Amino acid sequence: MTHAGNRARRHGRRSGPTGSPQRPRGRGRPPSGHRVVVRLLLVLTFGLGLAAFAPGLAHAETEETEATEVLNGTLQTSLSGPIEDVQVEVTTADGDEIDSVETDENGRWSVDLPGPGQYVVTIDEGDLPDGVTLAAGDSRTVTVDEGRRQAVLIGLTDGSRNSGGGSVRAVQLLVDGIRFGLLIAMAAVGLSLIFGTTGLTNFAHGELVTIGAVAAWYINVQGGVPLIPATLLAMLVGAAVGALNELGLWRPLRRRGTGLIAALVVSIGLSLLLRYLVQVVYGGRSSPFQGAQSGRAQDYGLFTMTDNDFYSIVISVVVLLLVAVMLQRTKIGKAMRAVSDNRDLAASSGIDVNRVILFVWMMGGALAALGGVLLGLSDQVQWDMGFRLLLLMFAGVTLGGLGTAYGALVGSLIVGVFVQMSTLVIPNDVKYVGGLLLLIVILVIRPQGILGSRARVG
Repeated sequence: MTHAGNRARRHGRRSGPTGSPQRPRGRGRPPSGHRVVVRLLLVLTFGLGLAAFAPGLAHAETEETEATEVLNGTLQTSLSGPIEDVQVEVTTADGDEIDSVETDENGRWSVDLPGPGQYVVTIDEGDLPDGVTLAAGDSRTVTVDEGRRQAVLIGLTDGSRNSGGGSVRAVQLLVDGIRFGLLIAMAAVGLSLIFGTTGLTNFAHGELVTIGAVAAWYINVQGGVPLIPATLLAMLVGAAVGALNELGLWRPLRRRGTGLIAALVVSIGLSLLLRYLVQVVYGGRSSPFQGAQSGRAQDYGLFTMTDNDFYSIVISVVVLLLVAVMLQRTKIGKAMRAVSDNRDLAASSGIDVNRVILFVWMMGGALAALGGVLLGLSDQVQWDMGFRLLLLMFAGVTLGGLGTAYGALVGSLIVGVFVQMSTLVIPNDVKYVGGLLLLIVILVIRPQGILGSRARVG
């Protein structure tokens, strides 16, 4: 017994009641809280795999009451507004008729489909008002995936729109590009600041955009709250979701020393989870806000703009200016820039880095929610709207310079304008490809981005 006890002491172990060695307490095993987080992440990853391969579950509850696959769209022009009583016919690729409907007073139409596949949508041009013509033929061929409510874009031209000369279309696209770029910047500023302060490439940021729009829709439509208070409440929801992300997931992972590549993979899984969770709760429909119909566009001479688009530009400019003032003038803004420049040096100088990162997540969630509401004003609220905007956000952030809020603003504006202006020479359906091609060209010439600083790698 004496020799066994001596051997146990030499190896740093203690003998139990029967002389068996025991593992020393407090060493050789992670704290229990960290073990719980790891187990939750494993369960989460398994659930994400199920969600990724079974998106049709989102429609299980409504399978008997409504069609899973739907084609819908809206017919309207800038000056004439919504166009009603236009016949829309949907057939299969073989010519078999599915249904024939007419647009309602808001210019909207919808056709339930028997299943996924390829369909042809035909518009009766004779039902259009005088001066309004189809931009590119009277039919569109679209492919509908399983469980998808597919929106069909029907291009219409108003004869009065181009009366000012050949440059009017370019000016109109420029204005649309500025509006779209400001909307991208609204959501991308938070993405850029999160990367600057934590080094995380957050692929789940697009879902913050969707959550903000869906929260505002429920508060506005289901709750009967006017859109402006609903938007403010949705921003609070976005800030709360951002804080929950930081406190419940990313801060524990940072404390464990999780690498950036592993964190990136976790963010992809979180994106899948949140996206399909929104689809389960909200559904696959495309719905507008209450009391926020686009209506007729106002003629400003060389271009036209609806009131919603005008308010979207004004709100975006005001909010982004407030963010710039906050970054330059306030104590928390200076602390955010210090943490973004050098987190270790900022911590050694007395800055509470965790508090700054939490504020960045809350601000990024609130701005993403506001961007989702503004996007919902023009494109309606959809369950995957943030995911479709995600690549353009990354393009704007990378183009302007990773980790800088001003770079995200400049890059997003360039991407928005380029995407819209590119439709002068390429089809509207592939205009987003132009933004990614611009990103590739700029990074070949200036890898650090427009406002980014050179950094040595390796």
